[in-house]
Amino acid sequence: MSVQLINAKVGSPSWPPVMAGRQFRPARLSDMPRLKNLIDAAVRHLGGRDYSRQQIESSLQYIFGADTPQLIADGTYYVVEIDGQLAGAGGWSKRKTLYGGDQAKAETEDNRLDPSRDAAKIRAFYVDPHRARQGIGRQLLRVCETAARQAGFTRLELMATLTGMPLYPACGFRVVTPAEIEMPDGIRLPVAKMEKIITSP
Repeated sequence: MSVQLINAKVGSPSWPPVMAGRQFRPARLSDMPRLKNLIDAAVRHLGGRDYSRQQIESSLQYIFGADTPQLIADGTYYVVEIDGQLAGAGGWSKRKTLYGGDQAKAETEDNRLDPSRDAAKIRAFYVDPHRARQGIGRQLLRVCETAARQAGFTRLELMATLTGMPLYPACGFRVVTPAEIEMPDGIRLPVAKMEKIITSP
């Protein structure tokens, strides 16, 4: 993996980075049909190891999804393509919403974070089940961390599913507190709030 390309500023001549045949780029609204398929496959096949079928279906309805109006419009949501196929997606946010797709928004008109005191949010990470455990999530995290640092943030925060728990500690995150998300149908989803201090490379 090229650290030089990982550290390239978004929008610079060296962006988007290409690493080991993987093309990273900001997501576009035209990606949404493929993103929906990726999210459904990742949650059902990878999440099925940690959650019940009821939890999976409820979470797909009420929580999981790409936050299109914010992340894609803000240019902070990225996709990874291998041979033209969508292999993974994930992003970060300078807004207060911590997790969830279009269904879960911070209910404030001006919900931008202050880098001097707030943590940037790591959001909506999904990997094609056929590409799991190939380092895609880890590379996406480095892209997001670099972009958040360039925007002035010194901390990252996320809400991890049980499925994501092996990845995040390996990338420097620590558990702040275990939690449960209660969905509108009463089904609960165990998760964990995690954070990481980011410093200059």
